[in-house]
Amino acid sequence: MLRLNVEGMSCGHCVRSVTEAVKRVDPKAEVRVDLRAKQVEAETAADPKVVMRAIADAGYAASAA
Repeated sequence: MLRLNVEGMSCGHCVRSVTEAVKRVDPKAEVRVDLRAKQVEAETAADPKVVMRAIADAGYAASAA
C-alpha cells in the first residue's frame, strides 16, 4: 500500500483529479482519498515515484506519508 501526503486538495474536484492521476499510471489501482487529512492511499503495483510525479503533473504536491 502506498500512502502519500498530498498538499493543495480542498474539494471534490481535487479528489477526482488525484484519483484520475493515480489511475492513469495504474488503471487497476484502488485509490482512497482523505480530503480532511490530505492523504491518499493506493493499492498499486506502480513505482511510488511515478505515482507522485503523476499527482504533481495534476497540480498537487505529493510526498511519502
